[in-house]
Amino acid sequence: MPGGPPATIYARRSGTVGTFDAHVGAGTVADDADGTEWWFHCTSLADGSRHIEVGVPVTYRVATGPTGLEAVVLTALSSTKESRSAT
Repeated sequence: MPGGPPATIYARRSGTVGTFDAHVGAGTVADDADGTEWWFHCTSLADGSRHIEVGVPVTYRVATGPTGLEAVVLTALSSTKESRSAT
């Protein structure tokens, strides 16, 4: 199959950004439920930015990437909380 097998995307999870290297454009997110650390690339940030701070709570999905399972569709929760408190 050209381009490899289709990606499998798993249920939404919550976690916290554990590391982020702006030079590389990648980091890890630690799962809140079991502490598993998942790798992610900055292109997986749902808001289109290319940077996220360490310690930010996020929701994400785990999907099959080119080198195995990775975190995708990362959405920062802090901006959601801030916008709710402003209303």
